[in-house]
Amino acid sequence: MVTPAPLAGPDNPVGLLRPRIQQTLDAFLDGQREVLGAASPQTLPLVDAAAAFLSGGKRLRPTFAYWGWRAAGGDPADDALVTIGAALELFQASALVHDDLIDASDTRRGLPSVHRRFATLHGDSGWQGDADGFGAAAAILLGDMLLAWSAELFDHADVDGDRLRAARAVFDRMRTEVGGGQYLDMLEQVSGGTLPGGQADRARTVIRYKSARYSVEHPLVIGGALAGAPEPLLASYRRFGAALGEAFQLRDDVLGVFGDPDRTGKPTGDDLREGKRTLLVAYALERASAEQAALVGARLGDPALDLDGVTALRDVLVGTGALERVEALVTDLVADARSTLDSADVTEDGRKALSQLIELTTARTH
Repeated sequence: MVTPAPLAGPDNPVGLLRPRIQQTLDAFLDGQREVLGAASPQTLPLVDAAAAFLSGGKRLRPTFAYWGWRAAGGDPADDALVTIGAALELFQASALVHDDLIDASDTRRGLPSVHRRFATLHGDSGWQGDADGFGAAAAILLGDMLLAWSAELFDHADVDGDRLRAARAVFDRMRTEVGGGQYLDMLEQVSGGTLPGGQADRARTVIRYKSARYSVEHPLVIGGALAGAPEPLLASYRRFGAALGEAFQLRDDVLGVFGDPDRTGKPTGDDLREGKRTLLVAYALERASAEQAALVGARLGDPALDLDGVTALRDVLVGTGALERVEALVTDLVADARSTLDSADVTEDGRKALSQLIELTTARTH
């Protein structure tokens, strides 16, 4: 009998996961294509848009779920983790489709965002009514379908029932928290940073619940729960994931302002046009002069912000030391994640892979 090859190894922690997850997503969407096509072929652009949206990405969340499983002693070749990873990607897609609509982002990974794709379909087809309104409605529908599909696929994983239920409880909490985090992010932007509490503390709360916990911590714990990991190990996963997830999102925030658009797939300064109240902005306002604060107040969130405006806001973020402070926090969070990993009771391959993943998530350019 031939032993199945591991899906990934410590020197290449993503390994075969990326193509295998893509195959699983393609097969799942083919099934949904049949369901929708039976209703009407006019619904198939929804599946086409989902397939296009899911054709790329780093697959980091499935990777953390896999190593949460494997570092707890799970079978290196078990296909159940491919199914779970694909479900996580469906949820990620749902969150991003809605996020792009909320932020009025025209692109995602260098391609038109879903609401823009359907607005273009409306315009090209010569249909009646408002093209942007149609695009927004279609994006809401597709995001909702992706959310429902994520649960459908998750529940089809071939895992012991008790362990699957334990992991599903984490998955359900994760999906609720992301919705709450998204709402807090919206509140922060419309309030202009005037809500109770310190802006930096509020910014970190948004980071944790909108992105950090579901990027690293929850996938790790899901994988651990599926493997039957004991509570002390799950606690280590939570601390490791909380620190690394926040560092990951902070790196994303820095790239959203200072990154190369050819590598990030988003226009230069898009986060500034959207008025994102990131930790960078909170730190800048803590130390800004009256002139600098006035500039941030006037230009942050300006959808017509040009390159000169982007440069002026960048200068404030650098001049107030905000960029330096965020980079220092990333360094501290990475050190916390490493210290937690060093003392965690994980397999040796798991320890090596998770150490590699620290680098992949925080020392990146896109």
